[in-house]
Amino acid sequence: MIVVADTSVLLNLTLVGQVQLLQQLFGSVCIPEAVRREFERLSASAGRFSGLELPEWIQIHEVRDLSTAESMNKLLDPGETEAICLALEMKAFAVLMDESEGRSVARSHGLQTIGILGILLESKRQGHLTAIKPVIESLLNKAKFRLAAALVKQALRDCGEME
Repeated sequence: MIVVADTSVLLNLTLVGQVQLLQQLFGSVCIPEAVRREFERLSASAGRFSGLELPEWIQIHEVRDLSTAESMNKLLDPGETEAICLALEMKAFAVLMDESEGRSVARSHGLQTIGILGILLESKRQGHLTAIKPVIESLLNKAKFRLAAALVKQALRDCGEME
């Protein structure tokens, strides 16, 4: 199963030590050059992503046809744009993305989108995680990842971790 990841999913899961979930769930994870560049730029900065390394099992691909990108460039950043274009080219199962604008554009092109909460829920369902609550707390506190409280509550309820 082929999936294409955007930068945010990779950065945040790497920061909280859970990026291996992507390989466990999907096997093959691809990214476009723009995502590689964004990841490397942010990991070279002095911010919270400083020193992170792109996992060696991530496959980097050049997007061959950027004609679809023209309509997205005004709405999305280069990583999101190229991730959607690559997912379309590769006929990927899904694009891993959290930003609402990017998810909306991806779905308008017929792509399935999966965000970090979806990844965590499926990881627990498949037995790769015993609980998602500690990972969510780490994402919120360490990664400063923004998640709507209602979404977190629903995810915890869906996997039986809500009191």
